[in-house]
Amino acid sequence: MAGDAYDEHDKARRFRDAALPYLDDLYTLARYFMRNAADAEDAVQECYLRALRHFDSYRGPAMKPWLLAILRNVCNAEFARRGKQETPADQTEEEEEATLPMWQEPQASPETALLRQHDGDTIRRLVAALPHQFREAIVLREINDLSYHEIAEVAGVPVGTVMSRLARARSMLRSAWNAAEGATP
Repeated sequence: MAGDAYDEHDKARRFRDAALPYLDDLYTLARYFMRNAADAEDAVQECYLRALRHFDSYRGPAMKPWLLAILRNVCNAEFARRGKQETPADQTEEEEEATLPMWQEPQASPETALLRQHDGDTIRRLVAALPHQFREAIVLREINDLSYHEIAEVAGVPVGTVMSRLARARSMLRSAWNAAEGATP
């Protein structure tokens, strides 16, 4: 009996050490998928619960792609439960979190800070507007820094499909960026 409690405690400690470093990456992806902070938090929590439940069977070389695949399944299950492909909820300005990397130097001027914030807001809006499969590919590659092979594993598609989706997503973002910049005075 006491051995079982120790084993569970040890499992929880090993899981925490292996999985918690990816919490921010999972939340970022969930936020792009769910388009709502509360739903994203719920999805990440469910992801971690499922991962802990199946941690004994985990044999993969990389924890991050495994967790991202679980998160993707959680989000897809939630969309299916709701009977929709995508959630229409839009994020409000209060929900937007403009976070700058800790290592970033202070801004040279208020104007520079405003321009960077505008560009960041624009790119987040443009990525959020991409169709799901393209948004997923670009977030996994550019934000979560996964390889093409890892993205293929997470998304359950061939590597060629990943390459195609990324090329198409980048093209769509480039066009949308140019259109947005042309509309900006």
